Amino acid sequence: MQPTLFEFAGGSPAFLALANAHHTRCLQDPELNHPFSHPGRHPRHVERLAAYWAEVMGGPPAYSRECGDHSGVLHLHAGNGDMSELGRRFVECFVRAADDAELPGDPEFRAELRAYMQWAVDEVLSYSDSGTAVPAGLAMPRWYWGGLQDEPAR
Repeated sequence: MQPTLFEFAGGSPAFLALANAHHTRCLQDPELNHPFSHPGRHPRHVERLAAYWAEVMGGPPAYSRECGDHSGVLHLHAGNGDMSELGRRFVECFVRAADDAELPGDPEFRAELRAYMQWAVDEVLSYSDSGTAVPAGLAMPRWYWGGLQDEPAR
């Protein structure tokens, strides 16, 4: 039986390392720095981000138990206008952060990480117009080898 992407990456410690590395890269980026350094950021942002990505990749439901559902995540990022360039930069920081966090270099695994983040950024961007409503109660997405699971776990 093939391990989940969460297991293959190395579990919760790997996703915490990835979230820390990604946050560091975003702070160093001249365009991404502003949204990642504003004072309203949650004090446990990195830990929550790690829990979110871990859950999406087949890990425990820590994020949804402690922080809410997928609608809440989309709502945080909705209505900010065209952020296509920031999205592209975000994906590139994520891909490079996987190296920084020393996640497995397996090409199929790395392709899944990139594919997931590109899908996630595209989804966030679909709610970027001012006044766009995010549906309530969206279940957490589940990403596996081969992409998004058809029926997210509820």
